[in-house]
Parts: sequence; structure tokens; C-alpha cells
Amino acid sequence: MNEQIKINWYRTKVDKKVMSELMKTSDFRGFCQVIPQLALFLVTGTLAYMAYLNIHVTNWMWSVPLLIVALFVHGTFSSFLGLAGAGHELSHKTPFKTKSWNEFFLKVYGFLSWTDCVGFRPSHVKHHQVTVHDVHDGEVVLPQTIDWQSIKYYAYAFGFNPPAMFRTIRSWYRASKGDIKERGEWMDKKVMPETNVALRRENRRWARMVFYGQMAIALTFLLTGHWFLIVVFNLGTFYFPWFTMLCGTPQHLGMTPNVPDFRLCCRTYTCGWLPAFLYWNMQYHVEHHMFPAVPFYNLPKLRAAIEHDLPPATHGLWATWKEMLQVVKKQKEDPTYSFMPKLPESGAGECATDTTLELEAAGKAA
Repeated sequence: MNEQIKINWYRTKVDKKVMSELMKTSDFRGFCQVIPQLALFLVTGTLAYMAYLNIHVTNWMWSVPLLIVALFVHGTFSSFLGLAGAGHELSHKTPFKTKSWNEFFLKVYGFLSWTDCVGFRPSHVKHHQVTVHDVHDGEVVLPQTIDWQSIKYYAYAFGFNPPAMFRTIRSWYRASKGDIKERGEWMDKKVMPETNVALRRENRRWARMVFYGQMAIALTFLLTGHWFLIVVFNLGTFYFPWFTMLCGTPQHLGMTPNVPDFRLCCRTYTCGWLPAFLYWNMQYHVEHHMFPAVPFYNLPKLRAAIEHDLPPATHGLWATWKEMLQVVKKQKEDPTYSFMPKLPESGAGECATDTTLELEAAGKAA
């Protein structure tokens, strides 16, 4: 991905001292995020397994529904372990001051969620550099819409999608042999082309670790008579991802492509503490794209510092989706339509090159 791109992005001016404070990373703040979230995975998984052990022929009428509820809770929280929250932020190398902790937890989360953190990082850095610009950004392509195919996806988000699970596991097996064609042309040709031997080799090693590691753990569960732990541990991020979908879909849907202004191609909304915690504050998506070197826990402060130069944000998922669905309806009537938020008249901005955004998104900011 050595293509020559020249995009001068609009950025709100921020006092250098303020920005220096906002960009400070903290091991303590990082641990305050990952420890409770991983503990939540273990606690909900344990409760789900206990609910399974409690099932008996004499109580199945209430114990089976209880198990479904437990799995619903476990899957809801576990789906945030992947790229919707943890994997995404850790790939930016910003949650922890000690960089080795970023890499360690990126691998932990990546393993638990079957996430290709090796391929995602260069793909996502490019996404920040050329956000929703046609041809250049293969990670998010606009216009996105909600049609019959996506409705089926959303329906699966409230349950379980066995075909998708099978495709994911099959993709990991093939990647462990060096074949990433199933991950699409963007990854196979642009992000990790055959000419990038080192990245391909690293990706193959990671795929082997994930696939064979997961298979070894699953086999252990089978041989020890605890087969249901496969559902809880190995497959815990494959079902009930509805909350992740509700939080993550608004990022760019309905926004304007091919504009050098994150206020027009990204969407910010505000929400309560629970989705903010699970989603690693990515509801502040304009702010995150404008200043990707700012760690997620400082995004509310960043919002406060530059809010005068940002469009108004909806509060809550209900209001956000209501606005978004109206945009989708208009796009069906007029395919050229995109949502244009009202921008402040201050114009208190400056330019940042795509190269600057690339370096900051890759965790190489000065």
C-alpha cells in the first residue's frame, strides 16, 4: 500500500499544552479498562456454564430458558472483545503507556475473539489516512445501506449465525496455510499483497496460533468432559452481537464520502456509561478520526475541548438510529444523498496531511 495520496484533512485547532495532556497514555487507565472487561468475560462465561450444569430432566422448563438468557448476556458482552472496541483501540497502541502491554492485550483479545489483529492494523491505519475516500479506503466503503441482506445480518445479530461462524473458522484454517483470499481482495491484494513477504509470514504465524490454539483448547474441553465450555469460551464471541452492531453501525453510515473533513464523513453520538465502557468510547468517532493519537479514555475531554467546532451530537442509541434510518430512507429515494450535519461557522481549523494521520493512527506520533 505505497500509493501516493494527498489529502489535507481539516482539524480543529487545539492549544498545544491541552493536546499534550490529551495525548498522554497511562498504564493505570489501560488496566482499568482491560481487567474489568476480561473479568466480565470470565464471570458471564462462568454463569453460563453453571446454568448449563444446572439443567436436568426435572427442571428443563425453566433451566433451559435460564441458560439461553445467560448465553445472551455472555455473547452480548463478549462481542465487544473484537474489533468493535478492544482490538481496535489496542491496534492504535494508545491505551497503555508501556507499548508491550498494548501488544500483549491485543494478542489476548485477538485470540479470544478470533481477530486478525496483524492484518487489521495496516488496514485500519489506511482507513484513518483516507477515510471513506473511494478506491483508497477498502475497509469502509460508502454508501452503506440497510437492505434485505443487511436486515438478515441484523437479525442474526440478535441470535446466532452458524454459516458465518463456519466461514470464520474456515478462513482461519486457510490463513494458517498462507491463503487469505477468503478475506477479500482488499486484504489479499492491498493490505497484505504477496510481495509483502514479512507481513504475510507474520499473519500466517498469528493464524496458526489462533486456529490451532483454539482447536487445542476445544479438544481439552472435550477430553475432560466439559464440552459445553467450547460454546462458552471458544465460540463466546460468535453469538448475540446485537449490542456491538447497534453501537458500531453509526460510525460512517449515511455520511459523505470523498471529503477531507471528519465532521462530514464520521458520526459522533453520546451515550451512557455501559455502552461507552464496552465500546471503548468509539461513539466519539469524529474526535477519534480527527486526533487518532488521543487514547480512548481521553476522548470525552477532547470532545469538550473542540465541541465548539463540531456538529451537534445525538444522545443515545435510540436517537442516533432514528436519525440514521431517516438518512437511509432518503438515500433509497436519492442514491446521491448523504447526511450533511450543520457545521459551526467559526472555521477554527487547520490542515493535517494524510501522512500525519497515518503516523498518528499507527501509534508513531511524536
